Amino acid sequence: HTFVATFTCQYNIFNTKALVINSKKMQTKPIHNTPTYIPPPIRPSPPVHQPPPSIPPTKPRAVSISAPNTPVAVPIPPIVEPDDSNAAYYDYQFLFISQRSETSQPVTLSTVEGVIPADFPSGTYYLTGPGLLADDHGSTVHPLDGHGYLRAFTFDNATKNVKYMAKYIKTDAHVEEHDPKTDKWKFTHRGPFSVLKGGKKVGNTKVMKNVANTSVLKWGEKLLCMWEGGEPYEIQAGTLDTIGRYNMMDGADLENHDESKDGVDVWEVAANLLKPILYGVFKMPPRRLLSHYKVDSRRNRLLTVSCNAEDMLLPRSNFTFAEYDSNFNVVQKQVFRIPDHLMIHDWAVTDTHYIVFANRIKLDVLGSIAAVYGMSPMVSALRVNPSKSTSPIYLIPRFPDKNKDKERDWRVPFEAPSQLWLLHVGNAFEIRYPHRNLDIQIQAAACSYQWFNFSKLFGYDWQKKKLDPSIMNVKGGNELLPHLVQVSIKLDSDYNCQECDVKPMKKWQKSSDFPATNPTFSGKKNKYLYAATTLGSRKTLPCFPFDTVVKLDLESDNSAQTWTAGSRRFIGEPIFVPKGDEEDDGYLLVVEYAVSMNRCYLVILDPKRIGADNALIARIEIPSHLNFPLGFHGFWAAN
Repeated sequence: HTFVATFTCQYNIFNTKALVINSKKMQTKPIHNTPTYIPPPIRPSPPVHQPPPSIPPTKPRAVSISAPNTPVAVPIPPIVEPDDSNAAYYDYQFLFISQRSETSQPVTLSTVEGVIPADFPSGTYYLTGPGLLADDHGSTVHPLDGHGYLRAFTFDNATKNVKYMAKYIKTDAHVEEHDPKTDKWKFTHRGPFSVLKGGKKVGNTKVMKNVANTSVLKWGEKLLCMWEGGEPYEIQAGTLDTIGRYNMMDGADLENHDESKDGVDVWEVAANLLKPILYGVFKMPPRRLLSHYKVDSRRNRLLTVSCNAEDMLLPRSNFTFAEYDSNFNVVQKQVFRIPDHLMIHDWAVTDTHYIVFANRIKLDVLGSIAAVYGMSPMVSALRVNPSKSTSPIYLIPRFPDKNKDKERDWRVPFEAPSQLWLLHVGNAFEIRYPHRNLDIQIQAAACSYQWFNFSKLFGYDWQKKKLDPSIMNVKGGNELLPHLVQVSIKLDSDYNCQECDVKPMKKWQKSSDFPATNPTFSGKKNKYLYAATTLGSRKTLPCFPFDTVVKLDLESDNSAQTWTAGSRRFIGEPIFVPKGDEEDDGYLLVVEYAVSMNRCYLVILDPKRIGADNALIARIEIPSHLNFPLGFHGFWAAN
């Protein structure tokens, strides 16, 4: 009763304050050289102007965001001005509220604004991400360890209907941790990023918790949900029922690796000692498939990368690049050993090269001890290694027998004269000139080593059972945070490096991630790049979550247009749906999380109109009882 009375009193105060300020118009700060359409805020209020604190630009510092002392089981966003720190805390928690419900049958969605275009193609937008982050025994897991929850939006061009389905991926960990009779959950797997409070900590060797929550792929006749540390799970496309694990990594031996060049490899001896412990005691799969894949549209191939489990602990990295045809037959498979300790999340491919950005890591001895005893996440055993001031980039030949690269030692990286931690790649392509010079361009999102922290991503704090938004919102320069970069590698006809450089995109330097292009232009020279970003107008959440889609014209010096969701509304990854032959002829799909209304929407945007007041074509509403947490990566599968 005390809790109810206290919360009711606070909520009434919030509502009273909102009524007083509701008649005032929010002032929006214009963005120089960036035409932006900002819809009217839901509850406009004057911004709070405070002088920024004096902070050294080279060291990130969290924005102060207070968490309420009153315990709230399900966060309910208060009706206050957007810059209130309590509102920022509640708004952030809304993005990660667990959704335990699944759909048994497709649900027809309502279009609450605009109309679905007559020429919108038939197909399905799949989105995966965590669905459950808290169990019934006091444990809260990191979003990266949340059980995979697959969402499917199916468009029918004939009826102009959109039907929605959502189901959990029934992984081995899901089956073990969920009791279908009582619908109760008890986390037993630690996962790489979490610490269990209600479960076993010391001696818990269930580290590799494959939750299939990171990316989704429709290739040929198979629908796959992928995770960073193991095999993907195959899903039945019509019902979203889980079929089971799909083995894509058999036969990935070092078939093309010439160990004679290595001499006596002490690390191979160490690897053989580690394998029984990792495979037997910790039940790690021998290889982990990266969740990011590539599609070579010209050759109609799917490209994947896998790594050896023991390489996480050794100063060398084995990368197995596999290419599949549309029937999942292996066209080619190659293994390359890089003499460095790396952790790769995304990578790039061109017509003739695989490109690996060396995110360098090292063992943390004290962190390893704490992790083994269950006092910190297992990933605490690793830390970033900023010992180099440069960014090593490995240019690996796709076809060694056909390219002149075989005369060059690919194990020697190109060194870009700036330090970055690569997050996601938007596009990569190469231009071969008549005199055989090669120009390689990569568009990506990257951050600094100083900001990146394995165990604190998304603000995870297992002891307080909450996510702290201040970790993702720091002051000290946008170059520390995730931002868009242009990578340029120029080689002469003998593959000598003439230029290797990484530069922030001058036309948009705000916090950004999830770069995307029209998939039919993937691997080709593209004019446009899209990304999720923020205008930074909300002082308490200036960097993340994202609230804006930016469209960059890469051939124009001053062209950056944006569309923003509005006050107290956030977005996820933008997905391009192709329609015609022009690069920006199609539609953008993006999920909108309206925290002020406790609702989720699927938004259709016109890429050609980004920056105008009519960019939004349709807003499609998900029923409130089916609201879902922030998704990670999606895929558009045309019929």
